[in-house]
Amino acid sequence: MKHDKANHPVLKLGALAFGGYVAARLALRRVRRIDFRDKVVVITGGSRGLGLLLARRFGAEGAKIVICGRDQDELERARQDLQRRGIDVTAAHCNVRLRIDVEALVRTAVETYGGVDILVNNAGNIAVGPLELMSEHDYTEMMDVHFWAPLHAMKAVRPVMLGRGGGRIVNIASIGGKVAVPHLAPYCASKFALVGLSQSSAIELRKDNIYVTTVCPNLIRTGSPRNAMFKGQNEKEYTWFVLGDSIPGMSQSAETAADRIVNACRYGEPELTTGLPAAIAARFHALFPCLSIEMSALTNELLLPGAGGIGAARAKGADSETPITRSPLTALTRSAEKANNEAAPQT
Repeated sequence: MKHDKANHPVLKLGALAFGGYVAARLALRRVRRIDFRDKVVVITGGSRGLGLLLARRFGAEGAKIVICGRDQDELERARQDLQRRGIDVTAAHCNVRLRIDVEALVRTAVETYGGVDILVNNAGNIAVGPLELMSEHDYTEMMDVHFWAPLHAMKAVRPVMLGRGGGRIVNIASIGGKVAVPHLAPYCASKFALVGLSQSSAIELRKDNIYVTTVCPNLIRTGSPRNAMFKGQNEKEYTWFVLGDSIPGMSQSAETAADRIVNACRYGEPELTTGLPAAIAARFHALFPCLSIEMSALTNELLLPGAGGIGAARAKGADSETPITRSPLTALTRSAEKANNEAAPQT
């Protein structure tokens, strides 16, 4: 006798469970949805790249924006960019590695606009090179920017958000915070720490009506490689890095990523992984961690440059150009540099 698979009790139970999950998710999204009009949004590292794009997106929906950065000229260009778009913006000089600066940033938002509704921990830094060339300073710097700065910012905004009945926090981590990437050891270590902090905060702050979103993006074409730091054979390191950043499929549009991040904040999503390569890498590593590490080790051994060159010294991407990095292969990154304030305008 043939059995009707569609009527199998286990399949029925599974279908009901899945349907219930989808229905619950849709209901929660409706309940948690917020309107950004007149909300106060603080964005660290908002003077260029993804931070500036997020400021534009939130501002386009009527939010009041507070951005910060270390470079005063860059910060002023960003402020003018946002004002030209009709966005109510305040720009504050801030070194997020200093707790006192982070706390001052939050006070600026409170004094200017009366509070903080949304915090985006976006400030980032990166050093690229072989493990043996990475110093303790590299690890300290990355932890300061990617772990301690978000922690200090979250601690500073929590009482402010509690006074307003709740809020949203978005922590921009990385796929490098879930899957280790060769030649990015300090960066990955700090982003792994941020993912743990962010997920723990998402669990514990929910009772306060504060929704924390952990974002793990793929490579995003913001134009940022020119501002990254490279060690060892810096020209070769920069070449593989900027090519990966420029190739569609390996990297993703910054505009698309920004839209998805803003929507995840709108609905209070606990986690967002942007970009198909990142989603595949995260799931593959979760299922087959040993194979994932073996494959990355082989890639490092066969394809990535060894130590040498400038050794443990640092060179910016902008100072590591080659004919390949200046070729049409990197056209998308060059375009993003100009669009997202990553490079000073030519005079």
